[in-house]
Amino acid sequence: MKLEGKVAVVTGAASGFGEAIARSYAAEGAKVVVVDINDQLGPQVAEAVGGTYVHADVSKSADVKAMIDHAVKQHGRLDILVNNAGITHMNRPMLEVAEDEYDRIFDINVKGIYLAAIHAVPVMREQGGGVILNTASTAGLRPRPGLTWYNASKGAVITMTKSMAVELGPDKIRVNALCPVAGDTPLLQAFLGNNSREAFEATVPLGRLSTPEDVAKAALHLASDEADFITGMAYEIDGGRTI
Repeated sequence: MKLEGKVAVVTGAASGFGEAIARSYAAEGAKVVVVDINDQLGPQVAEAVGGTYVHADVSKSADVKAMIDHAVKQHGRLDILVNNAGITHMNRPMLEVAEDEYDRIFDINVKGIYLAAIHAVPVMREQGGGVILNTASTAGLRPRPGLTWYNASKGAVITMTKSMAVELGPDKIRVNALCPVAGDTPLLQAFLGNNSREAFEATVPLGRLSTPEDVAKAALHLASDEADFITGMAYEIDGGRTI
C-alpha cells in the first residue's frame, strides 16, 4: 500500500480526473476527503472510496477552510492535497469570452490554489511536511488557439507550482503540477468546441487523449514516498503532445 495511513483531500473529485485520483488513493490505503460542488455525485464517490464528502467552492475562503478543517478533525492530519477542481470556457476566439467567464476561470483555477495554500500549508508545516499536487494542463505548456484565457490560467498554475516548491521545500512540503492533455472528462466538449475529437487526437503522438486513469497513476506516484525527491515538476501526461 503506497499511501497507507495517509490523509488526502481531493477537490473536483465527483467526476473525471479527481474521481479517478480519489479511487486510486483509497485503493492504496489513503483516507480520502472528496470535495466538490456536485452534491449528487460527490457523496457517491465518497461512499465508494470509504471516505467523506465536503461541499466546497474552492474560490471561497470559508469553504476551503472548512474542507481542510474537516480533514484534520476527522483524521488528525493532512498529508496530501490535490487541487484538481477546474473549469474552462468554450473553445472560441479570445475576444468572445465574457468578463464574468474570465473571472470565474481564474477564481477556480488560480485563486483556488492560493486559498488552499493559505489554509493547508500551516497544517503541513506543523506536522513536518506534506504533498501538494496542482492540476494544470498541457495548455499551460503548449497553448492551443481558442482557449487563450484557460491556457493562461494553467500557465499560472505551473508557475505557482514551481514557486511554491522552492518556498516550501525547507518545510518538507513537495509541490508538483499534473499536466494532462485533454481527456475524457466533463470538460472535453468545451475544449473541443467545433473541432473534432479525431483532429485533436491527431496532434498527440501516441494517438489518443488522456484518461482519468492515466492522471491517477501519475498523481499516485507523485504523492507517494517513491517520489520523495521530486518537487517543482510540471509532470506531462500527454502521450507526447508537448514535444
